Amino acid sequence: MEVSCLELALEGERLCKVGDYRAGVSFFEAAIQVGTEDLQVLSAIYSQLGNAYFHLHDYAKALEFHRHDLTLTRTIGDLLGEAKASGNLGNTLKVLGRFDEAVVCCQRHLDIARDISDKVGQARALYNFGNVYHAKGKSICWSGAEPGDFPEEVMMALRKAAEYYEANLAIVKELGDRAAQGRTYGNLGNTHYLLGNFRRAVASHEQRLLIAKEFGDRSAERRAYCNLGNAYIFLGEFEVAAEHYKRTLQLARQLKDRAVEAQACYSLGNTYTLLQDYERAIDYHLKHLIIAQDLNDRIGEGRACWSLGNAHTALGNHDQAMHFAEKHLEICRETGDRSGELTARMNVSDLQTVLGLSYSTNNSTLSENKEVDYNQHGRLVNLQVACLILRVLSVLTLFLRSRSEAQDEQTTQHGEPGPARPQAQSKQQPGRAQPPDGQR
Repeated sequence: MEVSCLELALEGERLCKVGDYRAGVSFFEAAIQVGTEDLQVLSAIYSQLGNAYFHLHDYAKALEFHRHDLTLTRTIGDLLGEAKASGNLGNTLKVLGRFDEAVVCCQRHLDIARDISDKVGQARALYNFGNVYHAKGKSICWSGAEPGDFPEEVMMALRKAAEYYEANLAIVKELGDRAAQGRTYGNLGNTHYLLGNFRRAVASHEQRLLIAKEFGDRSAERRAYCNLGNAYIFLGEFEVAAEHYKRTLQLARQLKDRAVEAQACYSLGNTYTLLQDYERAIDYHLKHLIIAQDLNDRIGEGRACWSLGNAHTALGNHDQAMHFAEKHLEICRETGDRSGELTARMNVSDLQTVLGLSYSTNNSTLSENKEVDYNQHGRLVNLQVACLILRVLSVLTLFLRSRSEAQDEQTTQHGEPGPARPQAQSKQQPGRAQPPDGQR
């Protein structure tokens, strides 16, 4: 018995809904091969194919099918379909870094939604606008700059993102969509964080946390706690930051997310170093080191060694500090981290002076420096220790701040299954993929 285009498409849609996108693509492509005279069904298939390829990170293919969908919706005069196709195109172009083209698509999506008085569509378009400008700002951020201290081009993009998120928030509040409000609060908080508006970032993330708890969304709750911790670091409220990072750690363990658990331990270790509670800092950095080793994360392992060296230096455990400084240097060489290698060399050099040792950069061996007279140079050594501790603290502050990255609500999920199209006949049709609202 011959299978129809519609039957194949519906099976493809079912497979995509359960996360089997590769199998779904096969059924959608088979449906296209069979063919259909129903252009609305064909349009929905193009939309779903674009969505599936987006999930598979094949953005060129996603772009191709969303363009087919856009052309077809215009041909048949389907304004709602054209708006959604424009939104999907905009999201794909955003991921590809083609922000100016993405803006054009978002504007078309918004214009059509306003013309047909589609409030939900307007909210989606405004949210996607915010995501495009947020992504544009982050793509050109200076890695060495602190939030609020980026070039004007970056700040302008981030301010636009905040404006669009605020506009989206007004509509989703009117619609009573609490889930959408949560996502927008999360991204608005991250945008204010990058703009250096840390109090406003805290206010937004607290709202995001409240809504995450309403839905029992522990992943979103974990992100909110982490982002709150990051903001409080910049406000200089390190004790408060530590409490939020502890909740992040608890949730990461509940969710069995080892990478996030490692990140939380790292953040806690650095925060306790800022609080000059070096014993607790060492405890968390050792936890981070163990997880990084379990995950074969050499970069994370290097950061843990760097941090452990700093904490041991502050406690005067110079032999331990040297051990971790040398390990950090070894890992930086292995991973090709030239900046990290320079920092590691400086740490080793400083510790060598304190310990009265000479250091060979060729074979990483240490030997006693017989010329050092501790009785004669004790004051000099004490001064060097003090300077080293101060330098560690100042560098650590910058290091922590530069890496306190906001965890976005923006999702890799491209589209959402939409309601079936209005049916001319009493038969089921595949739904259209919707532009995303973000992480649920």
